[in-house]
Amino acid sequence: MRKSSLVLLVFLIFVTLSCGSELSVGKVVKEGDAGNGLKVSINSRDGVLRDGPNRLYLIFRDSNGDFVDVESASLNFHMPAMGTMPVMNDAATLTTTKEPGVYDARVKLQMGGEWLAQIAYEGTAGKGKVILPMSAQ
Repeated sequence: MRKSSLVLLVFLIFVTLSCGSELSVGKVVKEGDAGNGLKVSINSRDGVLRDGPNRLYLIFRDSNGDFVDVESASLNFHMPAMGTMPVMNDAATLTTTKEPGVYDARVKLQMGGEWLAQIAYEGTAGKGKVILPMSAQ
């Protein structure tokens, strides 16, 4: 009885430590310089941006790769007008996560093709805007 209890306790400790509290942010779809010494990336589970619903992560990091809380951020996907097709803007809904500087982003892109991810942020880390060209499948 004691041996099985000890094995169970060791197993539970291992599972607890291996799960940890680190947030899984998937694979980088696109990254760039956000100014003020920050890097920004847009990540998805599989590293792909798709037409239709997307669950993404908008991530701000410093030069050491550590997450940086920018306090306020926005993400909009913009496609300029082409021919008879009007301009398209699909704004992402951002939600803070347990990691400062990492935002859960939900957006529904109207179509595949070339988009401009327009990112803005403001807070104690500074103020900046960056545009990242992206392709949605």
